[in-house]
Amino acid sequence: MNGSGTTLPDDSPFRNQDLALQDVQLIIFDLDGTLVDSVPDIAVSADIMLQQMGLPPCGEGVVRHAIGNGIDRLVKRLLTGEVDGEPEAASFQKALQLFRAAYAEHLCEQSRLYPGVEDTLKVLHESGFNLACVTNKAEAFTLPLLEALGIRQLFDVVVSGDSLARKKPDPMVLFHAAAHVNVPIGRSVMVGDSKHDIAAAKNAGMTSIAVPYGYNHGEDIQLSDPDVLVQSLNELPALLRG
Repeated sequence: MNGSGTTLPDDSPFRNQDLALQDVQLIIFDLDGTLVDSVPDIAVSADIMLQQMGLPPCGEGVVRHAIGNGIDRLVKRLLTGEVDGEPEAASFQKALQLFRAAYAEHLCEQSRLYPGVEDTLKVLHESGFNLACVTNKAEAFTLPLLEALGIRQLFDVVVSGDSLARKKPDPMVLFHAAAHVNVPIGRSVMVGDSKHDIAAAKNAGMTSIAVPYGYNHGEDIQLSDPDVLVQSLNELPALLRG
């Protein structure tokens, strides 16, 4: 661990290759749990949906463990109480419509950027890095949220959960982001809080940088074996510039 608190796993390809991270041109960020704590608004919307479905509210704690794979999977988990549960189709479609309506109304009432996020993004942007946001969140919520938080203009490309045919952990979304700014995968890094972010980076052959906060279904992110672990995004400028 260096003075900034950055942890390099023992088998990290960068432990003895300090120049590798200095070659980075594109930094891809996850959104929920990495840049912004959006759970309070999602939880409010989820409870509205559940009550309209005649079900008891679940509360913020349950939602924190249930999110990470897009809205469809979140709604299915809340209806079934199972990670991979499949509710009856008609009930799911009704619940999904109710959730989307509620979330559109409560999108950015309590959601906040994590400490240091805005300043870090501005420093990286002004330093000449290409920045991308790749999220499993639907575009109808992603773009308005980024605008409301005042950071949309800092990203060269935004890829949402329904922008392409696949979403994280499929590498397609990372390939798309890199191709959009014409940067090789080998000069790109993925920054995220969940195992889906780390898996997407591994599937793409891309360097992964993890943060220990956020939403990872209650699991320690180090179990996903990221290349680098940072305690805060504030560490990124020094890490990537050497």
